Amino acid sequence: MAPRRSAPVEVEEQEAEEGATQLQFNEPLTWRPGKPIPIDTLLKRLDRLTKELAEMDQETIDPSSLTKVAKEVASNQLLNHKDKGVRAYTACCVVDILRLCAPDAPFTPSQLKDVFNLTVTSIIPSLFDPSNPYNNQHKYVLRSLAEIKSIVLLLDVDGSENLLLHLFSTIFDGVSGSKSTSGEQVAKDVEYSMQELLGVLIEDATSLPAKVVDVMMAQFLRAAAPRTGREKHNHVPIDDTQATLLAKEEPEAYQIVKHLCQVFPDKMARFVSQYFSDVIVDATSFAGRSGHHGDDGDDEDGPSGPSESDLRELRKAHTLIREIWKAAPQILQNVVPQVDAELSADNVHLRQLATETLGDMISGIGAAGPPPSPTLDPAAYPPLRLDDDDKTVAPAANILTTPLSAISFSQTHNTTFHNFLSRKNDKFSAIRAAWTSAVGYILSTSAGGIGLGREDEMALIQGIGEKLSDSDERVRLAAVKAIESFSFQDVIQKLGPNGGVGKEGSVLSTLADRCRDRRPAVRVAAMSLLGKLWGVATGELIAGNEAVIAALGQVPSRIYNSFYANDLELNVLLDRVIYECLVPLSYPPPKKASKISASNGNSQSQAAAADTSDPDALRAERILLLLRSLDTSGKKAFFAMQARQPQFAHVLETYIKQCDQFNGGVMDENREKKTANLNKTTQYISQFLPDEVKTKQELYRFAKANDRRNYNLIKYVIGQEHDFKTVHKALKELMKRIQTGKDPVVRDTLLPLLYRAGCLLFNRSHLSTIMEYSRSDENGLGAAAHEVLNEISQRNPDLFKTHIGQLCKDLVDQSPTATRENDPVVVETLKACSTYAQKYPKDVPADKEFMRTMINYALYGQPARAAKYAVNILLAKKDDRSMVSATELLQRILKDWTYGSKHFLNKLAAVSQLELLAPKVTEEDEDKILNMAVQQVLLEVRKEATDKDPDWVDDAELDEECQAKCLALKTLANRLRSMEDVDEAKEKAKPVWKLFMKLIKSKGEICKNKETPKHHRSRLRLLAAQLLLKLCRHRHFDDLLSADDFNALALTTQDAVQEVRHGFVKSLQKYLADGKLRSRFYTIVFLMAFEPSADFKQRTETWIRSRARYFHDHKQPVLEAVMPRLISLLAHHPDYSAELDELVDHARYMLFYISLVATESNLGLIYKYAERVKQTHDALTPGSENHQVLSDLAQTVVRKWQEKKNWVFIAYPGKVGLPMGLYTALKSHDEAQAIAEKQLVPDGIDEKLDELLRAMDRKKKRKSLATYSDDHHPSLGTHTAKKPRVHAKPKSTTSKPSSSSASRKSITTSSTTTPKPKKTSSAKPKKRSGRGADDEDEEEEGRGGRGAIPDSEKRRSGRPRKSVNASYMERDSEDDDEEMLDGVAKWDREREEESEGEEEVVAEEEVEEVVEMHAESEASEKEEEEEESEKEERAEKKKPAAAARAKAGKKAAAVKPKPAKAKGKTAKSAAIARNETDSERSEPEPEEGDGDVEMKDAEEEEAANSAKTGGRVTRARK
Repeated sequence: MAPRRSAPVEVEEQEAEEGATQLQFNEPLTWRPGKPIPIDTLLKRLDRLTKELAEMDQETIDPSSLTKVAKEVASNQLLNHKDKGVRAYTACCVVDILRLCAPDAPFTPSQLKDVFNLTVTSIIPSLFDPSNPYNNQHKYVLRSLAEIKSIVLLLDVDGSENLLLHLFSTIFDGVSGSKSTSGEQVAKDVEYSMQELLGVLIEDATSLPAKVVDVMMAQFLRAAAPRTGREKHNHVPIDDTQATLLAKEEPEAYQIVKHLCQVFPDKMARFVSQYFSDVIVDATSFAGRSGHHGDDGDDEDGPSGPSESDLRELRKAHTLIREIWKAAPQILQNVVPQVDAELSADNVHLRQLATETLGDMISGIGAAGPPPSPTLDPAAYPPLRLDDDDKTVAPAANILTTPLSAISFSQTHNTTFHNFLSRKNDKFSAIRAAWTSAVGYILSTSAGGIGLGREDEMALIQGIGEKLSDSDERVRLAAVKAIESFSFQDVIQKLGPNGGVGKEGSVLSTLADRCRDRRPAVRVAAMSLLGKLWGVATGELIAGNEAVIAALGQVPSRIYNSFYANDLELNVLLDRVIYECLVPLSYPPPKKASKISASNGNSQSQAAAADTSDPDALRAERILLLLRSLDTSGKKAFFAMQARQPQFAHVLETYIKQCDQFNGGVMDENREKKTANLNKTTQYISQFLPDEVKTKQELYRFAKANDRRNYNLIKYVIGQEHDFKTVHKALKELMKRIQTGKDPVVRDTLLPLLYRAGCLLFNRSHLSTIMEYSRSDENGLGAAAHEVLNEISQRNPDLFKTHIGQLCKDLVDQSPTATRENDPVVVETLKACSTYAQKYPKDVPADKEFMRTMINYALYGQPARAAKYAVNILLAKKDDRSMVSATELLQRILKDWTYGSKHFLNKLAAVSQLELLAPKVTEEDEDKILNMAVQQVLLEVRKEATDKDPDWVDDAELDEECQAKCLALKTLANRLRSMEDVDEAKEKAKPVWKLFMKLIKSKGEICKNKETPKHHRSRLRLLAAQLLLKLCRHRHFDDLLSADDFNALALTTQDAVQEVRHGFVKSLQKYLADGKLRSRFYTIVFLMAFEPSADFKQRTETWIRSRARYFHDHKQPVLEAVMPRLISLLAHHPDYSAELDELVDHARYMLFYISLVATESNLGLIYKYAERVKQTHDALTPGSENHQVLSDLAQTVVRKWQEKKNWVFIAYPGKVGLPMGLYTALKSHDEAQAIAEKQLVPDGIDEKLDELLRAMDRKKKRKSLATYSDDHHPSLGTHTAKKPRVHAKPKSTTSKPSSSSASRKSITTSSTTTPKPKKTSSAKPKKRSGRGADDEDEEEEGRGGRGAIPDSEKRRSGRPRKSVNASYMERDSEDDDEEMLDGVAKWDREREEESEGEEEVVAEEEVEEVVEMHAESEASEKEEEEEESEKEERAEKKKPAAAARAKAGKKAAAVKPKPAKAKGKTAKSAAIARNETDSERSEPEPEEGDGDVEMKDAEEEEAANSAKTGGRVTRARK
C-alpha cells in the first residue's frame, strides 16, 4: 500500500545512508494497577507519539521498533480509557501503526476487535459532533481507515457482522441527522470519507450480512418518509410561500447508498438480488394459502391470496424496487425478471402490484409517489399560452416526487415492457385500472424524462383511448384521471395529433363521449376536465392557434349537447361546468392574484393587459368566445338555458315569498293555506332536480330555517337589476352561510337552482362590452355579439337599461300610496338613503315630489319601520321646509287617527320619530299623542291570553298590537330624550319612569283588568328595561334611578325568558362599552353567573375580561369598586338566604366576579372593599345583616381564590370609599369592633367552597372532551343553572335561617310543554357611521330564539339556529371586523368638571381588547365547564329535596306570580369617596347613525352562535 505521506527528500537520502528509521518515542503509555498515568501527562505523550508516527514513511520505518508501542496502544487501558481525548489519540496511533506495518498488522485478533470496536462505537459517532475538541483526531482516523483501506481488517475480525451492522447503521443515521447536537452542520468531507469507507468494505467483501443489506436498502425508503404506499399520496396544493418546505435533495444516507450502488453495481446487484429473492420468489406460495382477500368484486373469484402481513411486506419490497430503479437501475438486472414473473401470477394481488410497480419504474416514480397533477385553472388571467411553456412556473419541485429514469426501461427490459403492455386486457378490472393509471404517468412524465419511442408512445395513447370505453366504470374513471395528470401542453402536443374532440375515435373525442357516461363519477370527471382544458385554452383560442382549435375548439359544443340528453343529473352537472369551468364566476381573479397571472405567461397584448382593470369586459369576451365555439345545436341549448333564467328567477322569487309567509312554521293565521302553498312550490321545483324527495326535504328545511338574510341574498342573485359583482358576492356569501350553517346539504340543492335563475351570463355589467364587440368585431366576436344582443332584446329587454337610476329616484318610482304597497325590499334602500341623508343632508333632494314621496313612505310604507327612515330623510336638513313637511305629515296622521285604522303602525312609528326629531312640531298635539300611546295602546289588552301562548315570538311573527305597544313605549322615551330643559325633562319623566318600572317589576303586565299574553309581556318588559338604559345615558335621567329600582332592573338578567335576558345584557354591554352609562351598571352583568346558555355566558365572560384589561391598562379601578355594589345587590336579591347551601350559591356570584376581574395585583383592593362593607349599615333595609354576612363570604372567597391561584396576597394600604345610598356609617367604635369580631357565615362554608373549587379543577381536566361534546353533541353538554324566578311573596331580608326553604321560595316555569324552536329575527347589516335617531331604537326590538326552558326540557339541549340578516348590498368583511369590536368600542363620552378623569380609548386599544378576548376564550370555557361539574355534584347531594322542590314548583306555576315588594327606602346612588369610579357625564346630543343597527347584528350573530351550542337548561332551586 502506498504510504499516506512522504518525508522530505533530504531525510530520505539521510535514511538511505543510515538504514531503516527507528521510532524515537520511548515513554511508557501503560501503567501498573493502582498507579495510573495522569491524564495530562498521558495526553502529552500520546500527542508526541501521534505526531512522530504521522511523519514516518512505510518504506523507511523499521517495523520492529513499533512492536512495543503497538502493544501499549492496543491495551485495554488506552482503548477503554474514560477520557475521550486519550481514546482519540490512541485511535490515531493505531491507524498510523496499521499504515506503517501494512499489510501485516502487529495486533492480535482480539486486539483488532477492540480497536475496531473503539472505532465503531466511539470514533465514528463522535464525528457527527463538529464541536468536539478532538474532532481533528476523529477525522484523521476516518481518513486513514478509508485511504489506507485498513478498515478491511474488520471483515476478518471475529463477530464482524455486529460491527458491520453497527458501523453502517451509525453512519446512515448520523449523516441523515443533518446537524449535530450543537446545531453545527456536519462537514461534507466527513460524509465523503464515510462514503469512501463503506465503499472499501463493499469492494473487498465477498458477501455482506443480510441485516447490513437490509439497512442499506432501508435508506432508499427515506424518500418515502413519512408515509409509504401509493394509496397515501394525496398531494395538497402548495403555494409559493410553502415552496421552501419541499425537499431539494435526497437525504444524505440515501445519497451514500445510491453512490455505492452506482460505483459497485455488480456486487450490489448480487446483494440486492438475494435480498429481493427472499421476499418476491416466495410469493408463488401465496396462491396455495388460505384466507382469500377478494378482488374488487366485479369478476369471478381468483385464487386465494396472501395475508395482510404478507401483502405489507410485499408492498414494501415493491416500493423499494421503485426507488432503486430511480436511483440505481443497474443493480436490478436480476430483480426485474422476478417482477415480470409476477405479471403472470394467478393471484390478483401479485399481478396488480407488479403492474403498478412496473408502471412506476417506467415512469421514473419512486417511493415518494407520483408528482402532483398540474393545475388547470380556467379562471387564471392572462390565460396560458403554448409558447410560454419555458416561462411557465411549474409547481414547486420536490426532488423526492420528481420522476427520473436514468435508463430507458423499454429498451433495457423490452420483454418485460411488452408483458406490461399486455396487462391492459387483464380480465380483472382492478388490474386494468392500475395499468391505465400507470400509462397516464408514463406519458405525462415522458417515461421519467428519458422519452419514449414513437411506436411505444402511440401504443400507450391508443391504450388510454381504449380504456376510456372499457366496460368497467373504474377503468373508465382511471382513464379520465390519467388524462388529468397531463399538462395543457401535453394534451395539445401528445393527444392532439391523435385527433381533436371533433374527430371520431380519437382520445379526446372518446373523452368527450364520457360526458354522457351512465356512471355519475365518470361523467363528472370527464366533463369537468374538458371544461377546464377549454378554459385554460381560451388564450390560444382567441389568438387563433390552429393546433389548439383543432384539439379543443369543439369542447363547448360537446358539453352543451349533453343538454339534449334530458337527464336531470346531467343538467345539474352541465350548470356546474358552465359556471365553474367554461365561464367561471371567479374569472378574472382579483388583482392580488398577479403572481398567478405571471405564472401563466406575459405574452398577452398590451390591450389585453389593459383590460385587467375591467373584469366585466373580460367576462363578456369569454362569454362571446364560448358562443362562437358552439355549433348550431350547441347555440340552441345555450340560448334555451338563458331563456329559462327569468322563469327560474320567478319560481325562486315565489318560493322565497312562500318561505317568508311560512315564517319557519310559525304562523298566526292561514297556516294550512301557507303550508300548502309552500309544499306546492317545492313540489314544482323538485321536478327539475334528480332526487325529488331529497329536493323537497332540503327546500323545506331551508324554509324552516327562515333565514331572512339568505332570502335577500337569493333576491340579489336572481334580480336583473344587479350588476355581476353584486350577484357574485351575494352567491358566495349565500353558499358560505349555508355551508357553515346547520344544514349544509341544502347547498347541493340551491346551487343548481341559483345557477339557472341568476343573472350570471346575460348581466347588465356585460352589456356595454358586448355592444362594443358588435360594433368592432374584434377577434372575430362580432357575430356572436349580435346574436347575444338579439336574444336579449327578445327575451330580456330590461337589461338594456344602462343605469337603474339614483337611489332617491328609485324611491320615488316605487313610492307607495294608500292603495298600493311598496316592495318590502325597498325598505333597505330607504334605510340606506336615511343613513346617507344624515351624513350628507345637502345631497338629499328637496323638491316637492321627493318630499311627497317620503310622506307617502311614512304613511303607507311596508313594513312599518319604513316610516322611521322616511321621517329621518324628511328632517335631515333641519330647515324650515323640512319642518313644514313634518307638520303636514303630522296633520295627515292625526286626521281620523284611531287604533286599528289602516296603516296605524306607520302612523305610530312616524309620530315616535317626530317626537324625537321635531318636538316643536308635536308639542301642540302632545295630549292627543299621549292619549293614543298610553290610554288606547298600552293600557288596553285586545288579544286574549291563552295557556298556549309562547313566551316569545320573533319580530316577523309579532302581531300588530304588540308592535303598537312597543312603538308607544318608544314614543314616550323619545319624547323625554328630545327635551332640552333638564328640569322639565325630570318632571315629565316621573310618570314615564313609573310606567317603565311597573313593566319591569310586574314582568310586563300593565293592565289591571285583563291578562296580557305572555309573549307581549316579554317584549314589553325587555323594551322597558332597554329604554331605561337608554335614558340613563343622560345624567339627569340616571339620577332618577333609585337603588331599589336599580336592583329591580338588574334582575332582568335572570328573567325566565332567554331572549329577554340576552337582549337586555347586550344593550347593557353596548352602552357600557361606549361609555354611556355610569360604572355602577357594571354590577348587573355579574348576575350572569347562573346563565343557562353556555355560549352566551362565555361571550359575556370574554367581554368582561376585555373591559377589565382596558381599565387595568388605564389604571382605573372601576371593576374593583363594583364589589361593594355587588354585595348590596346580592344582599337584596330575592333568593338570598343565610342557609349554608344558599350562601354557596351566592358565593358562585362572587366567584364569577373574582374569576373575571381579580388579578394578583388588585386582589388586595377587592378584599379591602369586601372588608369595608362589613363596617357599615344597610341604607336600603335598616337593621338587615345580609350585607355583613355576604361581606364575610366575599372575604372567604377572595382568600380561597388566592390560595387556589397560589398568589401572594398584598394588602391594600389605602382607604376606600363606599357608595352613598347603599351603606351608612356605624354609630360607634364599639359597634364596629363587635361586628368585626363576629363571624356571620355558618360553619362548613370552607368545606363547601373547597368542593366548589375542586369541581372547577376537575372540569379543567375534561376540557377537551367537553368542548367536543358541546360542539358535536349538544345533548351531552347541558348545564344546570340557576332558574330565573318570579316570587309570589317578598322574602325575608334577615340573615336568620328559616325552617323551611320550600315555604320561602317558589319556582315558576314559563311553560309546561316543549316550546317550538324559534327563528332569529332579521336585521339589516350596515357599516357603522355613528349613533343617532335613525337606528337608536333598533336594539329594543326583540331577537329571535327560544323562550324559557320548561321542566319538560331540562337536561336537553336546543337546536341551533342561524342569525338572519336582511340585506346584501351594504355588507362586507369590514362589518364582520366591526362586529367583533362591538363590546370593546371606544368611549366617546364628554367629560364633566366633577367627573373622574377617564381617557378615550383609541383604535389601538380596541385592537388590544379584541386580542385579549380571543386569548381568554379558552380560559372562559374552562370556567364554564368547572361550573357545570360543581352544579352536577351539588345536584346529587340535593336529591332528597328534589321532590319537594318539584312539588312547590308545580304549585307556583299554577298561580299567577305577584311582583316582589320593594325592600327599604329609595336612596340616590352616588360616590362616597374620591376613589368612587362613577363618572358623571353631560347629556349627549342625539346623533344620527347606524351604531345600534350594527350592535343588533352583532347580537344576533352571538345569539346564533349560542344556539349552535345549545341552550343550557335552568336549575330549580328550593
